[in-house]
Amino acid sequence: MPSNLDFRNVNSLWCSVLAETLHRCGVREAVVAPGSRSTALTIALARHPGLEAIPVLDERSAAFFALGLARQHHRPVVLVCTSGTAAANFFPAVIEARESGVPLLVITADRPPEMRECASGQTIDQQKLYGAYPRWQHECAVPEASLSLLSYLRQTVVHAFTRSLSPEAGPVHLNAPFRDPLPPLADGLAEKLENACDWERFFDQVSFSPPLENRTSLPSLPATGRGVIIAGAAQPQDAAAYAQAVGEIARKLGWPVLADSLSPLRMHAGLNNFLVTTYDTLLRNPLVAERLKPEAVLCLEGWPISKVLRAWIHDTDAPVWMVSESDQNRDALHGRTRSWRGSARHLADGLSGARMGRDYQALWAGYERKVRARLDECLQATTGLFEGRAVWLLAQHLPEKTPVFIANSMPVRDGEYFWPPNDRKLSPRFNRGANGIDGTLSTALGVAHGGRPAVLLTGDLALLHDTNGFLLRPKFRGSLTVVLINNRGGGIFQHLPVAQFDPPFEDYFATPQEADFGRLCAAYGVEHTKVGDWETLIALLATLPATGLRVLEVCTDRKRDAATRKQIFAEVAARLA
Repeated sequence: MPSNLDFRNVNSLWCSVLAETLHRCGVREAVVAPGSRSTALTIALARHPGLEAIPVLDERSAAFFALGLARQHHRPVVLVCTSGTAAANFFPAVIEARESGVPLLVITADRPPEMRECASGQTIDQQKLYGAYPRWQHECAVPEASLSLLSYLRQTVVHAFTRSLSPEAGPVHLNAPFRDPLPPLADGLAEKLENACDWERFFDQVSFSPPLENRTSLPSLPATGRGVIIAGAAQPQDAAAYAQAVGEIARKLGWPVLADSLSPLRMHAGLNNFLVTTYDTLLRNPLVAERLKPEAVLCLEGWPISKVLRAWIHDTDAPVWMVSESDQNRDALHGRTRSWRGSARHLADGLSGARMGRDYQALWAGYERKVRARLDECLQATTGLFEGRAVWLLAQHLPEKTPVFIANSMPVRDGEYFWPPNDRKLSPRFNRGANGIDGTLSTALGVAHGGRPAVLLTGDLALLHDTNGFLLRPKFRGSLTVVLINNRGGGIFQHLPVAQFDPPFEDYFATPQEADFGRLCAAYGVEHTKVGDWETLIALLATLPATGLRVLEVCTDRKRDAATRKQIFAEVAARLA
């Protein structure tokens, strides 16, 4: 008999069967927000020796921390809370998990049916609480001391785990009602089942089976030398293997690869001799943009962040082949697009070598060398603390294979503009499903928990939006260095047309805050350092601490930074003429 089963009462047996099933499926982590109605779930997960149950006070932070863990390990993570509005705080992370394909097993404890819609405390309608965002959702039966119902529970949990991974990864939601007694007080009912079943046989068919790859016939790509490969943001389990597969596709087609900064291709540049990283700058020159106009576009996983690139693709009106392992529509440009569901490896294996695009590829390569050299010169020559240079320095000075979580808004765009190609094998991590700033710190902590020392690059507003993530510090295992770009507000808005309308721009869009990050970090027991020059930042990043949580604050001028970007882009684009 599995030693993890708890026969003290019906709820404890029910939840220990659930925990054992999850473990046998392959779950290893559970993130648990505190509460009463989820008592049996919490105790079962906490006492299972094969599960790491991590308590997190704030439900929104808990959900994004679980999301980060799932991103790190590429496997489902369990997320548990009590009844009522606690479950509603999971919603932003559920949305992100759905939009970015992250497997989460969300279990919300609930009141039983007879306690709903009668003004019972901490009770809301939790059925289909997350709308259409879960890959699958189910209202569980109220626990009973019944082998048939325990069999139902086992199979329901197996199905939930499977649906979190296949046909595409994402969140699933189990709403789990419980009657009193909630703690494991003996009730005399569950113990009658202890010897009524061969429990080892009960679980013997439960095991992890990886989902089969959904392969269809290869896309019929055109025989043209003027094609481009667009490599969008991607977080594959094996980054080097992914980069190698894309490199093979590029070699066989002879097409250049325009790689998003959130693609592992920029961090494995040696595996692709056709790499272009400066497209956002060089396509700002209208003559160059016209000269580089393609006849075909192969897009891998989705369009990059660059608005300049997306507008150029849209204006060329070239036929597009969209290749993704996702079953979602990835074409926000609504072009003449054919979609094919499959992996880069499958595509690489199926293509025959043609090498038709040598002249066109050489044209791109010449521009790439010229623009990259000039961008590097400009960044090296910038005086003062320019936030774009912080991104450039991270790419060059972080230890090899460091996971780097890049926040949304301005940091991710500076990565697109300035992150140089290299072979440092850094691992980009991000929440680009819904592109929000929710849960930035908590997700990064999940990415770092129990793994390699990691780095978070974030702006001040994104960090302030999730400061309760610092509550994880006592339970956090690992190392996270937060590089905080404090430009006192939303820097991205300085690049939008609304910036010229002030008032109300400064108060309602830039929204500068007055938080003292040194004192804020001290309140949570987090190490804080204000960085005054680049040499200090480089020294603090070259060797990351083995454990702990620290914040390196770099203070910049938001308006000056916006002007510096525009000046760099204009100067480099003009020289291309």
